Amino acid sequence: KIVEGMAQYSMIGDGDRVMVCVSGGKDSSVLLSLLTEIQRKAPYHFSVHPVILDQKQPGFYVEAFRQWIEKDLGLTLTVLERDTYSVVTEKIKDGTYCSLCSRLRRGILYDHAVEMGYTKMALGHHRDDLLQTLLLNLFYTGKLASMPPKLRSDDGRNVLIRPMVFVAEKDLSALSESWQIPIIPCNLCGSQQGLKRQKMKELIKTLEKDIPMIGPSMIGALGNV
Repeated sequence: KIVEGMAQYSMIGDGDRVMVCVSGGKDSSVLLSLLTEIQRKAPYHFSVHPVILDQKQPGFYVEAFRQWIEKDLGLTLTVLERDTYSVVTEKIKDGTYCSLCSRLRRGILYDHAVEMGYTKMALGHHRDDLLQTLLLNLFYTGKLASMPPKLRSDDGRNVLIRPMVFVAEKDLSALSESWQIPIIPCNLCGSQQGLKRQKMKELIKTLEKDIPMIGPSMIGALGNV
C-alpha cells in the first residue's frame, strides 16, 4: 500500500533525502520501518533520516525508542528539543491543544528540514486520518478538502509527503503490536477527550459495520474529484 501511494503521487525520486517525522507513536514508527525496507529494494537511491521533536511534555522518554531505531533499523535518530509544551498549556486555557501544538511543531520541523537540506518530509498520516479530515471539513467548515498526499508548503521551502495514504489504521496497530515497537505516549493532545476528530473516527467505524469497504471507497472518491 505504501509503494502504491508513493508511485501514484510520485512522492520519492532518485537522490531524495527524506526526513521522516516520527512522533514515537505507532503510525510514524511503522512508516519509518517500512520506508527503510522499501529503500533497500527500490530501483533508485534515496536516503531516510528519522527526526523526533522533544516538546518537553511530561513522560516523554526517548531512549527505548532511539535504541529500537538504531538496533532494528540501523538508522540514527535526531532529537530536536523545544519546550512548546509550556507555551501550549499557558496559551490554551479552554479548548483543545492540537491546533497550536501542531503549528509550533510544524514550524520547527520545517526549519530543520531546510537547514539540513532534506528534499522531502514524510508524515505518518494514514488513510483514516485523511477520511476524518474530509468529514471534519465537510461538516464543520463547509468545504470538500482533506490532507493532500503530496504538498508543497505555503512558503515553498518544503515538500510534504504522506506515503500511507492508502493504509488503514487497524493494519498499523496490528503491525506495531506484532513488532513490539516501543511507543512514546502523548500526554498533550492524547490527554483530551471528546475531540471532533474522535467523533468522526467513531462515525466511520459505525458505518463500516454496514459498509465494509467504506474506507477504500472514500479514499477512492478523494482521488476522483
